[in-house]
Amino acid sequence: MTCVIGWDIGGAHIKAARVRNGRLDAIVQRACAPHLGFSHLERAIQETLEEFGRADRHHISMTAELSDVFPNRATGVEIIASLMARLICVDDVLFYTSNSEFVSFLRVKQCASLIASANWRISADFVAQNVPSALFIDMGSTTTDLIPIRDNEVVALGRDDASRLAHGELVYAGFSRGLPQAYVQSAPICGRWMPLVNEAFATMADVRRILYDLPEGDCRGDLAPSADGRPKTRAASCARLARLAGKDMADFSENDIQAFASYLARAQQRQIEEHIDLLMSRGVITPSTPIVGAGVGRSLIKKLAYQQARTYQDFSNLITISEELQELSSDCAPATALALLKS
Repeated sequence: MTCVIGWDIGGAHIKAARVRNGRLDAIVQRACAPHLGFSHLERAIQETLEEFGRADRHHISMTAELSDVFPNRATGVEIIASLMARLICVDDVLFYTSNSEFVSFLRVKQCASLIASANWRISADFVAQNVPSALFIDMGSTTTDLIPIRDNEVVALGRDDASRLAHGELVYAGFSRGLPQAYVQSAPICGRWMPLVNEAFATMADVRRILYDLPEGDCRGDLAPSADGRPKTRAASCARLARLAGKDMADFSENDIQAFASYLARAQQRQIEEHIDLLMSRGVITPSTPIVGAGVGRSLIKKLAYQQARTYQDFSNLITISEELQELSSDCAPATALALLKS
């Protein structure tokens, strides 16, 4: 029996998928916070290894090298790769690059710039193998990838985070993490334009919870702590969001707070729409190009596709998989693709 584990080592989550005899049979996502200490990352990896057991091969991508626990990205890649090799203890450990190739641990230092934040590429390559033309959008907790595919080829211009940001193929607009005021400086509240407080009082998870796009409590879409450490209830989210306007929840009606959250959500969506417009201006997609969606925020991407009169397909539909793993396979698209793609 051949067993392969695909790893996506992120700065907020560890995601892993296991394939045995060509069939995806387990997926796990764990919160981690390497910026609070390297031990957080090591513990999450070790717990996943204990849950999954032994594998013949390990395919790895990462974004955690961006964490400020590392002095620079190249050092982060080398340290994470060394940690993985030490904990896994098998010879067949391979790392995916933005050049769409696997490299061995011995080549990590030489290829660090290509390994850094290349998890988007494995997902896009997997989609391109299965869909001739599409805009692949992966909305994770922190960022959204927008990757054009034409004639079964990835036609993205960016390779690293900086160039992908510049070309509109990466936007820091995530489903649950990040600050709502990153998208607007003021909002219409109770009949007045209110400047927003530039403090980390709330996150996009609070916006989602108020709009019922996110259930109360810890869930796959929101594994990070709340901004104030208080519960992940809708009432607590309302209180946190009210502080962005220098107010208490008692100053808002239900309609007021709902309208405030809706305005912030639409502001974020407009930023994603503007990136789609930029890709259309390059001629790599058209107004009718279908969207393939992945990530914990793909329900919002599905709504966006319908608003733009585009057909929508979920990443999980490209895989033969049990119903119980469908949601996780799309939530953890890079890890899923890594486990399924042959080296």
